[in-house]
Amino acid sequence: MPQQPDVPLEIVERLRAACRVLPEAYEEEAWVGVRWRIRKRTIAHLRPVRRDQPGHEAAYALSPDADGPLSVMTFRSPSPEYEVLINAGRPFYRLDWGDDVVGMLLDGDTDWDEVAELLIESYCLLAPKSLAALVDRPSG
Repeated sequence: MPQQPDVPLEIVERLRAACRVLPEAYEEEAWVGVRWRIRKRTIAHLRPVRRDQPGHEAAYALSPDADGPLSVMTFRSPSPEYEVLINAGRPFYRLDWGDDVVGMLLDGDTDWDEVAELLIESYCLLAPKSLAALVDRPSG
């Protein structure tokens, strides 16, 4: 199997900065890419995906002209926001696993303020209530 390409450092650094404010969140290498966790639960997973990888057809359907690997972040989203996101279309898509897991393409059009808000929501969904209560959540 071909070696996975790395995710762009610029994207890793943006996610790292957004997760740095989350109490007790930490970063670690995943089997591919990088993930951020609270305790043993994954807040977000950033990974490159290729066109020939099963399960990532939806990512390429959103970027049909892409030649190389795409950078994808997966995260958890609470209902009813989950339904809104996966029905919104690009950059979001439904994954075939998990009933609250969203895939998001990260590229030159990414709204990084939105990414930070989504990471906060994912964290608050997974973190112990005492830690989630320490986070300033976006209004609205």
